Amino acid sequence: MDSHSAVTLLILSLLILLSAYFAATETAFSSLNRIRIKNMSENGLKRAALVLTLHDDYDKLLSTILVGNNIVNLSAASISTVLFIKHLGDIGAMASTIAITAVVIIFGEIIPKSLAKETPEKFALFSAPLLCFFILLLTPVNYSFAQMKRLLRAAFKTAPDDRAITERELLTIVEEAEQEGAINEEDKQLIHNAIEYNDLKVDDILTPRMSIVGMPNGIPAAEMAELFLETGYSRLPVYDESIDNIIGIVHLRDAFDYLIKEGTSFSGIVSPAVFVAPTTRISELFKLLQKEKCHMAIVTDEYGGTAGLVTMEDILEELVGEIWDESDEVIEEFVPYGDHSYKVICSADIDEMFDYFRLKGESEASTVGGWIMEMLGKIPEEGDTFAYENITVTVHKTEHRRALECTVSVEGEPPA
Repeated sequence: MDSHSAVTLLILSLLILLSAYFAATETAFSSLNRIRIKNMSENGLKRAALVLTLHDDYDKLLSTILVGNNIVNLSAASISTVLFIKHLGDIGAMASTIAITAVVIIFGEIIPKSLAKETPEKFALFSAPLLCFFILLLTPVNYSFAQMKRLLRAAFKTAPDDRAITERELLTIVEEAEQEGAINEEDKQLIHNAIEYNDLKVDDILTPRMSIVGMPNGIPAAEMAELFLETGYSRLPVYDESIDNIIGIVHLRDAFDYLIKEGTSFSGIVSPAVFVAPTTRISELFKLLQKEKCHMAIVTDEYGGTAGLVTMEDILEELVGEIWDESDEVIEEFVPYGDHSYKVICSADIDEMFDYFRLKGESEASTVGGWIMEMLGKIPEEGDTFAYENITVTVHKTEHRRALECTVSVEGEPPA
């Protein structure tokens, strides 16, 4: 082999290497984790900051990579053809096409892209300085393509897509992180709750009017003490004549003062109540309760009556799950009987029931009791039954024209 052929092979090898570089760089920048790179940048890694800058102008970056890749591939094909014709004669062109195609596909595309996909951040950090040189070198070409893109966008009246990440996409990212082992099930659930937290409204979590325990204004001290002992609550609303006319809140601590300190008036232990609408977002209510230094809010309906109440604990439970203290009676909402039948508390969240029994439908109701009334189309009575997908629901216990407990029988495979 003469020196000219040796130099030609060296140039050809360099072009294949550059082809591999451009292919790997394209894959690395298209699949890198921006959050990870941003953390590296905030920790003082200058190359990470450079990668972020390049990634922010992705059109220029992609244009440089594609133009550079096509230039080196076409140059490699031309030089290969000349070299093969020189040594093989008439069949050199066909042999060159077969050889250079195989080499470029294997060593200039598949292998570098596969390797870059495994560690995109590491390769992006490696390739960034050289990529800056190519961007500077191809500035006139990139500028021409940018102007052409503007003309085409104006001609076809297209607008850039909204690149903001959606809530659904964020939830999918969390799901993938849990599947890859980056976070555990508890972390995933906490993040899910935090993401969905701002979508919840007061009427999604309130204790309904029928379940409110209150005390009449001016209640005798003995009856008030008995009421606190029976309920185990630390705060109780005070109403005047009717629960629809709540005038304040009494804390257990203030109730003790009323019981043991002479001269303490009942009106002196009643704190002002916070009133909110059912459509108030719980994130806004949380801030309001913090501002008012209050742990309970009364929810009013459109007619000015009482729709229910919400406590600070109710709001926090939407983030961290059920909170039980020593005085709480732990209630299991879904209790298996062992024969594919389950006892279900009708105050349970309907979405939790659908998840538990793997049901696909939806309901406008927020509780199982509301869903039962929706399905029956009437006030539920003991013994009422209906079928839904692969389950049969039977009302087991009612009180005050509402369902308290029901039995769910599952056909086929029971929930895990």
